[in-house]
Amino acid sequence: MFESAELGHKVAKRLYDRRLSALRYALLEAQLKVQAKAEFPVVVVVGGEDGSGRGEVVNLLLEWMDPRHIRVHASDAPADGERGRPPMWRFWYELPPKGKMGIFFGGWYGQPIADRVFDRIGGAEFARQLAEVSRFERMLVDEGALVVKLWLHLTKKAQNRRFDNLAANRATAWRVTKDDWKSHERYDAMIAASERALRETNSAEAPWVVVDATDDRFRNLTVGGALRDAMNARLQAGRRAVPVRAAPPPPPPLDRRNVIEELDLSKALTEAEYAKKLPRLQGRLNALSREKAFRRIGVIAVVEGNDAAGKGGAIRRVTRALDARLYDVVPIAAPREEERARPYLWRFWRSVPPRGHMALFDRSWYGRVLVERVEGLAAEPDWMRAYREIVDFEDALARWGVVVVKFWLAISKEEQLARFEAREKTPFKRFKITAEDWRNRKKWSAYERAVCDVVDRTSTAVAPWHLIEANDKKWARVRILETLVDSIEGAMRKRGKRSKGG
Repeated sequence: MFESAELGHKVAKRLYDRRLSALRYALLEAQLKVQAKAEFPVVVVVGGEDGSGRGEVVNLLLEWMDPRHIRVHASDAPADGERGRPPMWRFWYELPPKGKMGIFFGGWYGQPIADRVFDRIGGAEFARQLAEVSRFERMLVDEGALVVKLWLHLTKKAQNRRFDNLAANRATAWRVTKDDWKSHERYDAMIAASERALRETNSAEAPWVVVDATDDRFRNLTVGGALRDAMNARLQAGRRAVPVRAAPPPPPPLDRRNVIEELDLSKALTEAEYAKKLPRLQGRLNALSREKAFRRIGVIAVVEGNDAAGKGGAIRRVTRALDARLYDVVPIAAPREEERARPYLWRFWRSVPPRGHMALFDRSWYGRVLVERVEGLAAEPDWMRAYREIVDFEDALARWGVVVVKFWLAISKEEQLARFEAREKTPFKRFKITAEDWRNRKKWSAYERAVCDVVDRTSTAVAPWHLIEANDKKWARVRILETLVDSIEGAMRKRGKRSKGG
C-alpha cells in the first residue's frame, strides 16, 4: 500500500505558500459548518512511522482550525486507570460529540501494531484485533461519525536520514530517543504489520489516506486537503441513509410458544427458606469479593425485566453483601443530551468497571432493542444492527476478563397489575408508578416478542441470558444471587488456571 507514497513527492516553497492560505480558509470554513450543523462528529486517526511528523501535522491542524472545538488524544501505552479496563475503553471514553473533532495519535492502531512488531502477540491475535477495529469503525460510521484515517509514511532511508538530521542539531536532538532507534531497527517488521493493518481495515466507510511524509510541505498540504475534502463531502451528503447490516429477527414460531411463556412463574420460596438461603449466598459473595483472584476480573450484572418485576430490590440484595467501594449501581434512563450526541454504546462503555470491581446495571444497553424498538424511538436499521454491536461489546468485555451476567426478571401480566395497583395505594411507593408504565402495559405482546428476539440473538457462551421467574420476589432474589456467585466462582477458577499455566 505504500508504493505511491515512496515516490519522493515534493512541493516548492512558493507553491506551498500560495496554496496554504486557501487551504487554511477552506479547512476553517468546513469545520465551522460541521460545528454549526452538529449532525456528526469528526474522528481523525493520525498514524505513521516514527519521524514522519505526526506531532507537527497535528499542531498545524490546531493552528489552521479553531482549537476550541478539537480534542487531541495521545494513544501511548495505557495509563494506570486504563490498564484495568478493556483496551477499547479509553477510545470510547474520548469519542467527540456531534459538531466536534477528536484527533487520535495512532488511535486504536498504535498498540496492536507495536505488539505485533515486538512479538508480543501472534498473527492470529493480530488479525482478531484488526477485525475488532473494523467493527468499531463501522459502528462509528453507522452512528453518523465521519472517520478520517491518515497514515504518514517514510521509507527506511528517509527515516534514518531524518533521525540523523535531528540528532545532529543540538536544538532538535531531544526529539530522537533510544526507543526511536529501536523502532528503526525493526523497520521491516513495522512496515509488514502496518501494511497488513491498513489493508485489512481499509474500508469504504473508513478508508485510509497514505501520505508521503518525506517532504514536509507535500505532507502538510496533502493532510490538510484530505481532511477538508472529507468534511465537505460529508456536509454535502447531508443525513445519510444507514444501511441495514443485520438479518431481521425471525418470525414467531407457528405454535406461538416462546422462552418467556415456558417459564414456571409459580416457583416460590417460603419465608424460612428465604431467611436461610439469602444470608448464606450474601456471605459467599462477600467472601469472593475479598479474594485475591477477584482483583483479576471485573463483573457486570445486567438486570432487565418487566416493569415492577423487582429489579431494584434484587440489586439491593446484591449490594448489601459488598463493600461500597467495590461496586457501582448504574441506573439507566432516557439518554441525556451529551449521550445523544455520541454513539449509542458510549455511555455504557464509560461505566465499565475496572478489575476488582462490579457494576450493576438497572436496565442497560438492551434498551435499544427493547423499549426503543417497541416505542419507535430508534429507526429499524439502528435497532436491527444493535444486536451485532451488543454481542461485539460483550465479547470484548469477556475477553478482557469481565464477567457479564445478564438477568431477565419475568412476571405474569396479572402479577404486574397487582403490583401496579399496590404501588398506587402505598404512599411511599407511589413514585414508582407512572403513566408510562401503564402505556407500556398495553404493549405487553410487543415487548414479549422483543425480549424473545433479544434472548435468541444475544445469548452467547460468554454472556448468556438467565431467565428468572419473578412472580415470587424471594425466589428471584435468591436465584440471582446463586447465579451471580456461581458465575464469579467459575470465572475466578478459569483465570487462576490461566495464570498458573502462563
